[in-house]
Amino acid sequence: MPLVPSLFDLQVNGYAGVDFQNISLTQGDLRRAVDALCAAQTHRILLTFITDDMDALAHKFAQVEQYRAADPVIAETVCGYHLEGPFMSPEEGYRGAHPAEYMRPPDLASFRRLQESAGGNIRLLTLAPEWPGSPEFIAAVAAQGVVISLGHTNASEEQIDEAIRAGATMITHLGNGCPVTLPRHNNVIQRLLARDELTACLIPDGAHLPHFTVRNFFRAKPRGKVLLTTDAMAAAGAPPGLYRIGRLEVESRDGFVRAPGSANLAGSCLAPPDGVANAAKWIGIPEAEARGMFSTAVAERFGIRLPQIEIPKK
Repeated sequence: MPLVPSLFDLQVNGYAGVDFQNISLTQGDLRRAVDALCAAQTHRILLTFITDDMDALAHKFAQVEQYRAADPVIAETVCGYHLEGPFMSPEEGYRGAHPAEYMRPPDLASFRRLQESAGGNIRLLTLAPEWPGSPEFIAAVAAQGVVISLGHTNASEEQIDEAIRAGATMITHLGNGCPVTLPRHNNVIQRLLARDELTACLIPDGAHLPHFTVRNFFRAKPRGKVLLTTDAMAAAGAPPGLYRIGRLEVESRDGFVRAPGSANLAGSCLAPPDGVANAAKWIGIPEAEARGMFSTAVAERFGIRLPQIEIPKK
């Protein structure tokens, strides 16, 4: 069987029925999810924590750090964290499934507290740069080696410019984290897509982005400025049904994960190898190239070494 680089998913909220947002997450549950991810060719992830109050977030980071210290497989697979919130937009639509009551302006003292709880392993931070003080905050956090990504935002062109000058380099799940209905031309998707300086992360699941949108977004970005992710939650690698993502009960059905009665998506049920196959098919590129956007290109961005793994020939 051929050796290929393992996949590296930079946004994983849960997997195989396990919700990483659960404040009572056990080491056994996390190991079960990690084993399922490894079975799905994914030996490196950024475990993602979404918006919550600061005490809860600090507890969750410290808890997973204890599990990483106790289990080398968890430590290898969970090679860092993605903090998605709470420094994002509380506006309806732009906040997505994140709780508005915990959204807040960025402040360094709060981030330092979380980074200390995380053992210095927060590698990716998603924020909305329209908050006052964002450029100064971005510059300070980026100087610590943390990758800054713009998401769940309705930033103006000027605010995006300021964020880029301060050190922002990525876009979190481009095309999502915004209302279902937007102005047809002047909207945050177009404003972010137009910025060649920013690397776009895309979710190729057919739910977050239709197949033609994945192709169009890929073509609109300069070569090497697209990464792939799942934004997986507990329903990924698990049967359809009811699940939780943090405080929210959601339903996984027909490839979509939504809170009952809501049009907002709440993570995905996409397995990483399926994301690779979808992207290759929809964009019209070799599967090896699509795999690179889900493996080596991500690893290079975060300075992570990927293992070589065997996968069966098709």
